[in-house]
Amino acid sequence: MPEKTIREMSEQERKRHSLASRVFHSTIIGSIILGITALLIGLGMFSYSLVDQYISEGFSLSENALHILNRTVDIEPLSEAVMQEYRALRAADENTAYDQERFLSFTEREDYQTICSVMSEYLNFDQVEFVYLAMYDENTLSMVYIADPDDSEEHMMPGEWESVSKEGMQRFLNWDGTGRLYEIDKTEKYGWLCTTGVPFRGSDGEIKAFILTDVSLANVVNGMKSFFWQYTAGVFLIMNLFGYLLIQRMKKTLVEPINAISQAAQDYVKDRREGNDVEDHFSSLNIKTGDEIENLSLVMSDMERDLAEHEEDLTRVTAEKERINTELSLANRIQTDMLPNIYPAFPEYPEFDIYAYSKPAREVGGDFYDYFLIDQDHLCMVMADVSGKGIPAALFMMASKIILSNNAMMNISPSAILKNTNDLICSNNREEMFVTVWLGILEISTGKIIAANAGHEYPAVMHENGRYELIQDKHGFVIGGISNLEYTDYEIVLKPGSKLFLYTDGISEAAGGTSGMFGTDRMLDALNSEPDADVRKVIENVQERLSGFCGDTEQSDDITMLCLEYKGKEKMRNEADPHHQK
Repeated sequence: MPEKTIREMSEQERKRHSLASRVFHSTIIGSIILGITALLIGLGMFSYSLVDQYISEGFSLSENALHILNRTVDIEPLSEAVMQEYRALRAADENTAYDQERFLSFTEREDYQTICSVMSEYLNFDQVEFVYLAMYDENTLSMVYIADPDDSEEHMMPGEWESVSKEGMQRFLNWDGTGRLYEIDKTEKYGWLCTTGVPFRGSDGEIKAFILTDVSLANVVNGMKSFFWQYTAGVFLIMNLFGYLLIQRMKKTLVEPINAISQAAQDYVKDRREGNDVEDHFSSLNIKTGDEIENLSLVMSDMERDLAEHEEDLTRVTAEKERINTELSLANRIQTDMLPNIYPAFPEYPEFDIYAYSKPAREVGGDFYDYFLIDQDHLCMVMADVSGKGIPAALFMMASKIILSNNAMMNISPSAILKNTNDLICSNNREEMFVTVWLGILEISTGKIIAANAGHEYPAVMHENGRYELIQDKHGFVIGGISNLEYTDYEIVLKPGSKLFLYTDGISEAAGGTSGMFGTDRMLDALNSEPDADVRKVIENVQERLSGFCGDTEQSDDITMLCLEYKGKEKMRNEADPHHQK
């Protein structure tokens, strides 16, 4: 991409970066890619066809040679004798060198000379480099020559061997008789060779040797080179002609109309800035291309006519949006102020310490917590989660909070508080919203909590063993669902040093990308990471662990936590006098 803008460019630079130039370059690049693709496909088909022909010829030659040998000579004795001598030689030392004197006697055998005589007739075929009798040895990964009719310098004596790959050897030894048996490899001495063969089986049905034919693939490579240069020259000429014709057409049907629309847009912007009341910049273009460019000019003309009307609506919508944002911000502050947020909360009560935190998923939320003194020896704690999010949940949350606190001040049990609250909400709940609530009343002098649960999360308590555990209390039905329900009280006894942790499902169900949900196990791990921490630090530890788990995942639900530490009078005396004994 050019570093300058088009307005900073010279005329020559504009031409170089113009749409016409890019269309031409794109055409050339597209033609090259198309040509290369076609070339590769053509080369592949050409080479595949030619190689397949060579494989077929080599395989047929090996079959014919085996057929004639089977009628003229017995291959098995010579093959077994050579392989036996080879294995004896290599058994002593696998790295031993070939001993020609040891195998020289095999060349004087009548069956060896007959085999070489028959196979030598096939050396005259075109593309055939070598025809020979050999056997694979799995123990040494070698191909052992048994008879080679070639009388050139490349002639191989009986017992000579060459290393082969295990895969290629297994392909020949495990051939099931279907298809054609071959392997293509590039040799340093002969270039690309295709080795085809057929096995000779002895009287016991086992493979004793292979009739192998090496066919040169040099013509395939030469043919591919010739095809490549001829095809490349043709593609070069065609793509230049195609590019020239295409660029001329693009100028008439694309570049010139777009430039006209661009100039009309510049004139429109200039007149708008100068306050000129002109509304026919695009309608006067009269573009008749019959395609999307003409449609674009018509759309721009309609836009020009409608834009003035939309500007007034846009101004009104913007003002309305700013008003809504301001009201939401105010609602957030009001909701925050409705929750206790001054710490330390009860400095006159050293018997306990309490801290809470809430973060809505939107500007306002449905989670809420509360704590307040019913009398001098009883502290009421509430943790609740309203169904839904946003403004409806916030309104329902405030109503639920007020009703719960009013009932709690009547000096009745938690179950009765929940029952009264549920009946009052169900009496006028046309929107069918509901709220889950955990409510507990702490007797400050003893540490005993009487609590009731209306479909809320299990509380977590740290007792004297120093570890947080979930209290799987009996759940009642949610508040606002069905009227005339009874709720059950239960008791939690806090010893000096015990802590109570309350939370909403925004923590346990927080999403961490592909890691699933945060869950209560991770929450307990965070709580137990520093069990002696004060209440503020406990909540900060959970926040930190939750933030690390969720990463950049957007918060989908409100998050609310509350932690209470019960110190009791005995712990207070110990903290004041470390030498105090019971």
